[in-house]
Amino acid sequence: MAADDAEDAGLVRAMAAGDLASLAALYRRHSQVLLTQLVLLTGDQMLAEELLQDTMLAAWRSAGSFRGGSKVRTWLIAIARRKARDKQRRQRFTVVDDADLEKSVAPDLGPEQLVISRAEARAVADVITDLPLAQREVIGLVFGAGLTMAEAADVLEVPLNTVKSRLHTARATLTQMLAKKGYVR
Repeated sequence: MAADDAEDAGLVRAMAAGDLASLAALYRRHSQVLLTQLVLLTGDQMLAEELLQDTMLAAWRSAGSFRGGSKVRTWLIAIARRKARDKQRRQRFTVVDDADLEKSVAPDLGPEQLVISRAEARAVADVITDLPLAQREVIGLVFGAGLTMAEAADVLEVPLNTVKSRLHTARATLTQMLAKKGYVR
């Protein structure tokens, strides 16, 4: 177990004992990744922020049941997905517009490179929104949250080969769509 993973597990144990500071620390460490995943799933920043709060409250309440069978980040993403799925049952989501990709450009670029990078990021974000939800989720979990394919399979509750297949299909589709737009040759 990596140092960060061990520290996260310690925070969850402390949360189970009622330590609010540990909840705050866990929030600081994982909230941005969780929020990005929730925006990817819902397409709505405000709803994603609400679901993030629900996720952290659920993590607080269930900290005592965390057994360490997965990374804490994987556990939190699974909780977030369940919260989003529960909310989705009650309302219909719109297709996501992942504007966060535009903001992920390196800050040390010159003005011309910055404009080009933002345009390319926007093109990728637009293409990603056209992918089916299952493929968007896999891309978000593997590339956005940095989960392994096995961890993504656990979160999605599907076999590892399904994750591999979805990721392969998503990559191929993205390449084709970006080629049509002139971004890939």
